[in-house]
Amino acid sequence: MLHLTPDPADTATMTWEQLLSRRRYPEQPQLHVVTDAPPVRGAFVADYDRVVFSSAFRRLQRKTQVMPLPETDFVHTRLTHSLETACVGRSLGRLGGRLLLEETEGLAESLPHLDSDFGDIVAAACLAHDIGNPPFGHSGEDAISAYFRSPAAEPFVRMLNPAQRADLQQFEGNAAGFRVLTHTYAAHSSGSAGLGLTYATLGAFTKYPRPSVVEDASRTHGASEKKYGYFQTETSRFQDVARELGLLPKSAASDPAGFYHRHPLAFLVEAADDLCYRIIDFEDGLKLGLIPCETGLALLRAMLGDAPDRRGSVEWRDWREELGYLRARLINRLVQQTARLFADRAPDLLRGHADEPLVQQLDCWEQLQEIHRLTVEHLYQSRPVLEIEAAGFEVLAGLLDAFLHATFDPQASPRSRKLLQLLPEQFRASGPQEGASAYEQIVLLTDHIGGLTDQNALSLFRTIRGIDLPKGF
Repeated sequence: MLHLTPDPADTATMTWEQLLSRRRYPEQPQLHVVTDAPPVRGAFVADYDRVVFSSAFRRLQRKTQVMPLPETDFVHTRLTHSLETACVGRSLGRLGGRLLLEETEGLAESLPHLDSDFGDIVAAACLAHDIGNPPFGHSGEDAISAYFRSPAAEPFVRMLNPAQRADLQQFEGNAAGFRVLTHTYAAHSSGSAGLGLTYATLGAFTKYPRPSVVEDASRTHGASEKKYGYFQTETSRFQDVARELGLLPKSAASDPAGFYHRHPLAFLVEAADDLCYRIIDFEDGLKLGLIPCETGLALLRAMLGDAPDRRGSVEWRDWREELGYLRARLINRLVQQTARLFADRAPDLLRGHADEPLVQQLDCWEQLQEIHRLTVEHLYQSRPVLEIEAAGFEVLAGLLDAFLHATFDPQASPRSRKLLQLLPEQFRASGPQEGASAYEQIVLLTDHIGGLTDQNALSLFRTIRGIDLPKGF
C-alpha cells in the first residue's frame, strides 16, 4: 500500500484557544492603576469601549457613508453604519458561537464563554471596520490612489521602493484602519500600542491579511486577498498579531509574500458589513425617493417569502414604517442563516480551506445582488453622490499636493513654512519624529488628510487656496 506524506499546509489548523487571545497589543506595563478591584468588563468589551472613546471613531459622525451630509437626519453616516454593523456582528458572533458550543464535543469544557467572546470580538472589530476610511464616501480611497498615480506626485513617488509605492497608489482604508488601531505618534508619547486592543480583536478586524505589493498578480484569489490589510509601516505589527494568534501562512513554510489565512471571525465581520451596507443603503435610497418604494418593498417581501396578500396584526399607514419592519425581519433572518453557515464551515475556516464570503453562500444571494444593483443605479449614481465624489478628488488631491510640496521643499519657502505650521505636530517629521524617511513622512500626511471629516477637508482646502478665510476676518 502506498503511504503519502500529507502536505503540512493541509494538516495544520488554527485553534480557538489561541485565536481568542486576550493579550493586548503589545504587552506594556499599566500606565495608570486606578483600583485593585476586579474588572467589571471583559477584555473584548473593553476593546469595544476603547474604539468608542477614540477620536478617530468620533470623526466618523462627519464622514459620508453614501449621501452628502447633513441634508436629511435619517441618512446614515459612517458612524451610524459602524454602530449598526457592530449590532449585527454581535448577534452573528453570539449565535455562531452558541451553535459551535452545542455541536462541538468538548468545546464547552475548554471555552465555556465562547459565544459571548465571539459576540464581543466581532462587535468590537465591526465597530472599528471603517475607522481608517478617508472623507468623501466610497471614492475617498480612489481619490488618494489617483493622486499618487498622477504626474503631479511623481517627484515624491520616485523616492519610494515598489512596496511603498503600492501602499499609496492602491490606498486602502482597511490598512489605514489597522494603523489607527496599532500606531501611537512619537509626538504624543513613547508608547507603541495605538488603542491597545487585544490580539483577538485585531485579528478579526483584519479582513485582508496580506501586504499591498504582489509580484505575481495571478496568485490573488478568494475573499481574503481581494484587498490588502496593512501598510509597510505596520508589517512587523501584523506579523506579531499573526504569530500570537497562530494564523496560518498560505504556504507550508513562512510565506515570503506575507499572505495569511484569515482569522475565522473576520468572515463574520465581513458578513455583518455586507448585510448592513446592502440592506441599509437600499433603505436610504427608498427613503430619499431615489428607488421606487413599491419596487423596493416588493423585493424585501419576496426575500422574506411573504405572500402578496399577507396581512399581519398591524395595519401600515406609512410605507416608511413598514420598510423599517421589513428591514428588521430580513436582517434577523439573514443573521440566523449566516451564523448557521459559519458554524457549518468552522472546521474548514480553522484549516484555511475556505475563503469565500459567507453572504455569497446564502440562498437569497441573487436577490441581494438585485438589491445592490438597484442601489448602485439609483443611489450611488445619483447626482448628489457623484458631486461629492467628484469634489473629493479635487479636495484630497489639492491637499496632498500642497502639503507634500511644502514637506519636501528644499528651499523651505515662506509659503511652505506656513503650510507646515498648519499641520498638527504629530503629522510632521520634527521633534521626536525627526529623521523619518520620505515614505514615513508621506504616510504621516496621508494619516492627517485621510483622517479629516468631509467638512474639515473642504474647509482646509478652501483656506489654503485662499477661497475662504477663517471666521472673524
